[in-house]
Amino acid sequence: MEFKKIKNLENLIQNDLRKNALIIVEEGLQAIDTSRIIYNNLKLENNILKINNLEFNILDFEKIIVCGIGKCALEAAKATEEILGNYITDGIVLYVGQNDINLNKIEKIKGTHPYPSEINILATKKIIQKLSNLTEKDLVIFLISGGGSTLLCLPKNENAGLEMEIFQTLTKNGADIIELNTLRKHLSLARGGFLAKYIYPAKGVSLIFSDVLNNDISFVSSGPTVKDKTTINDALEIIKKYNLENFFKINNIELIETPKDDIYFNNFYNFLVASNEIALKAMKIKAENLGFKAKILNTALSGEARKVALNILNDLRKEDSKTILLYGGETTVTIKGHGRGGRNLELVLAAAFNISDDELIISFDSDGRDNGDFAGAIADKITRDLVYQNLEESKIYFENNEEYPLFEKIGNYIYTGNTGSNVSDLILAIKN
Repeated sequence: MEFKKIKNLENLIQNDLRKNALIIVEEGLQAIDTSRIIYNNLKLENNILKINNLEFNILDFEKIIVCGIGKCALEAAKATEEILGNYITDGIVLYVGQNDINLNKIEKIKGTHPYPSEINILATKKIIQKLSNLTEKDLVIFLISGGGSTLLCLPKNENAGLEMEIFQTLTKNGADIIELNTLRKHLSLARGGFLAKYIYPAKGVSLIFSDVLNNDISFVSSGPTVKDKTTINDALEIIKKYNLENFFKINNIELIETPKDDIYFNNFYNFLVASNEIALKAMKIKAENLGFKAKILNTALSGEARKVALNILNDLRKEDSKTILLYGGETTVTIKGHGRGGRNLELVLAAAFNISDDELIISFDSDGRDNGDFAGAIADKITRDLVYQNLEESKIYFENNEEYPLFEKIGNYIYTGNTGSNVSDLILAIKN
C-alpha cells in the first residue's frame, strides 16, 4: 500500500506487527477521504443532479448556493466545485485546518477552533446573509462536518469570549459531546436548525460527516440544518449540572430556543454520508486480508480515556492470537493538570503502562489533530519500554494530562497533518 495519510512512517515501522497495524489505519483514513465521499454522493449527468438518493434537473434552479462548515468543509467544497463547476451561483465555506486549497466559485473563511472568536461571529453573519432572501427556485447544498459548533458562533450578545469560558469549563470537567452541543444549540442563532430556517422557502440538502456518538446528525456541528429535539430546559439542566448558573446570571447570557416549526424542514433533506463505521468496515476488511480475525466491537465508544484503555486491554486478553478489535467513538479526559495532551494520547499512554509483548493499540483522531499536532500514538512493547525508561517523568506527565511533550520526547506518535476528514476517533487493538 502507498501511504498517503500517515506522514511519519519511517519512524514508526519497526516490526511487522506495526507495519500491519499502520496499513490498516491507512485503509481506514482512505475510506473516509472527504473528496471520495463527495464524489460518491454528488453527481451531475446530462443536467440531472444526483445528491445521494435525490435527483433534480439542475436547469430548474435559478440559484445554486454551496455552504460548507467544519473540518471537512474545504476539501468537500473543492470536490463540489469540480463536479458542479459554473452551475454554482454563489457559496461560502467556514473551515478550520488546511488552507492551501483554492476555490473558484465559493468564498472561503478560516475560523478559529476549538474556541470561538470574533472571526467566527463575523463569518457566521456572512453565511446568514448569503442564505437569506432565497425563493422556491433556489437550491442550497450544505456540507456539514465536525468543528462547526465552534465556527457557527452567534450568541445574542455577540460575545465569543463568554462562550469560550463556558466550554473551557465544560471540557475541563469531562462533559461529553452531546452535553456540549445541546448547550451550544441554545447559545447561537446559527445552530440547531437555524440555517434551514434562513434558506426557507428554497430547497436544501445537507451532506453530513458525522463525528458524534451513534451518528445523531442533530448533534453534528450542533445540527445547523436539522430540526432540534432539545429545548432550553435541556440546556438549563446542563448549566445546573456543571454549576454555571451564576456565570450565566452575572453575564446576562440569554438562551435561545431553536426553530420547531416543521415548515422550515419539510423541503429539506439531510443525509449522513460519512461516519466512523465506514472507516471501521474498511479496516476490518483490510485486517482480514492480512490474515487476522477482526471484530468491530463498538462504534460509539465513550468514557474516561485512561479507563477505556484498560477496558480495551481486558477485551483483547479474552481473544485468541491473530485477533484485531476495532472501536470508534470519542473518549473524554477530566483535566487535573496543565492539559497539554489529548484523549487519544492519554488512552495510548494508559495502555503503554500495562501492555504485553504480544499486544498493540493505536488510538487516533480521524481529523489528524488530537488537541495538538499529533493524530494519536502507538502503544506496544517498544513504547512501553521507552515509557519505563522515563518512568517517573511519564507518571508526572500522565497525572497532569500532559502526554504531548512526553510523546515529543519518546516518539511513537502518529502524524498525518490535517486529514480533511472527521468521523470521531478510531482505535485498533491487536493480539499478535
